[in-house]
Amino acid sequence: MGGNYRAPRRRLLPSPRQMELRLNTGYRQILLMAMPISLAMLVPQINFITNNVFLGMLGEQQLASAGITGVYYLIFAVIGNGLNNGLQALIARRAGQNLPKEIGRLFYNGVWVALAIAALGIAITYLFAPFVMRAFIHDSTIADQVINFLLIRIWGLPFLYLYVMRNALLVGTNQTRFLIWGTLTEALVNIALDYAMIFGHFGFAALGFNGAAYASIIAEASGLLVIYLVIHFKGIHKTFAFFDQTRIDTSVVKLILTISAPLIVQFAISIATWEYFYILVEHHGPRALAISNTMRNIFGLFGVFCWAFAATTNTMVSNIIGQGRTNEVLPLVRKVVRLSLGISFFVFVILNLIPEWFLSFYSQGDAFIAEAVPIVRIVSFALLMMSFGTIWLNAVTGTGNSRVNLLIELVTIVIYIVYVYVVLEYLNLSVAWGWVSEWVYWLSMFSMAFFYMRSGRWKGKEI
Repeated sequence: MGGNYRAPRRRLLPSPRQMELRLNTGYRQILLMAMPISLAMLVPQINFITNNVFLGMLGEQQLASAGITGVYYLIFAVIGNGLNNGLQALIARRAGQNLPKEIGRLFYNGVWVALAIAALGIAITYLFAPFVMRAFIHDSTIADQVINFLLIRIWGLPFLYLYVMRNALLVGTNQTRFLIWGTLTEALVNIALDYAMIFGHFGFAALGFNGAAYASIIAEASGLLVIYLVIHFKGIHKTFAFFDQTRIDTSVVKLILTISAPLIVQFAISIATWEYFYILVEHHGPRALAISNTMRNIFGLFGVFCWAFAATTNTMVSNIIGQGRTNEVLPLVRKVVRLSLGISFFVFVILNLIPEWFLSFYSQGDAFIAEAVPIVRIVSFALLMMSFGTIWLNAVTGTGNSRVNLLIELVTIVIYIVYVYVVLEYLNLSVAWGWVSEWVYWLSMFSMAFFYMRSGRWKGKEI
C-alpha cells in the first residue's frame, strides 16, 4: 500500500437502477437534502437539552457544571465533525464523478481514522483533563463534579465518531432520508435513561449528575447500532462495496487526513475557545454559568437549521465541482443563504416574542429568567449572523481548500479571545456583553469566507 492516491477517472454507473449520485442546484434539491439533516441534528440537541432540564432539577450548581462538561465533550464531538466534513467533501466529489467503489474505500478507511482519533481523545482526557479543570475552575465542588463526569462521558467517543462517519456517507451520497432512524433511536433511549438513571426509576440506582453521562453513552451506542442496521438492510453497503476492503490503504488515509486535518484543528480550536469563554464566565459565579449553559442549549437547538444548510452547502458545492460545473457554485451558495436566513429570521422572531417560555423549562425561578432574557435577545441576533456566515464557510470546505478554512478560523479566534478576555476578565463587564462575542465571531468569519469565495481562487482545486 502507500503512494499517492488518485481517484480513477469518472465513469458512468453500470446500471440505471444504481442510486443517482449527481446533484442539481435547485431550491427543491437543497431542501430535500437539508431538511432530513436538520431533523437528524435536531435530535441530539434535544438530548442535550433533556440532560440539562433534568440536571437543572437537581439544582443551579448541577446546571452550571453541565455547561462546562457539555462544552468539553463538544470539543471532541466537533473533532469528529471535522473528520466528517472532510470525508463528506471527498465522498460528494466522488459522487459527482460517479465513482461508487471509491466512496466505499473512503468510508472504510475513514472508520479506522475515526477510531484512532477516539482513542487519542480518551487518553488526553484521562491524562490532562483533571489537571486543567482543577487549575482553571475556581469552585472546587464544581471542578470535582466536572472531572468525575468527564471520565465517564468520554467513553462515548468511539460510538459518536462511528456515528458521524455514517453522516458523511449518507449526506455525501444524498441519502439523507435515512439519517432520522439512528437519531430518533438515540433520542428516545437518552430521554428514558436520563429519567431512569439520574433520579433512580425503573429499577435503576439514582446516579444523579453522573447518570446523564451513562445515559448518553448508551444512547449513542443504540443510535449507532440502528443506523448501521439500516445501511445493511437497505443494501447501501453493497452499492459502495464496503466488504471489498480488506486492509487499511495508507494512501486513502493520507488523503482523508490531508483534507480533514485542517478542519479538525479548526473545529477543535473553535470549541476550545468556547470552553475558555465558559471558564471566564465561571469567574462571574454559578448563576452566570448556569445562564450561559441555557444559552448554549438555545443556540444548539435553533442552530441546527443553519448547520444543516451548511452541511448541504459543503456536499453540493463539492458534488457540482466534481461534475465540472464550477460556474454554478456562487449562485448555489446564494440560494442556500436565502433559505437559511429565512428560517433563522422566523426563529429570531419567536425567541424575541416568548424568551421566558423557553427559559421556564430549566426550573430556576423568576430572577434567573429576568437575568437571562437580555442574553437570549443577543443570542437571537447571533443566530441570524450564523445563518449566512456558516454557509459561506462551508462553501470553502466544499471546494477542498480546508487549509483556507483553518486560516479563517485562526484569525477569527484571535479576535474572539481578545474580545472575551477584555470584556469578561479585564473590564469585568456583565455576561451579556460576553455573549456579544458571538456577533464578533460570526461577522469576522463571514467576511473572510465571503471574499475568498468571491475571489475565485478556489477554482481548479482537485481532491
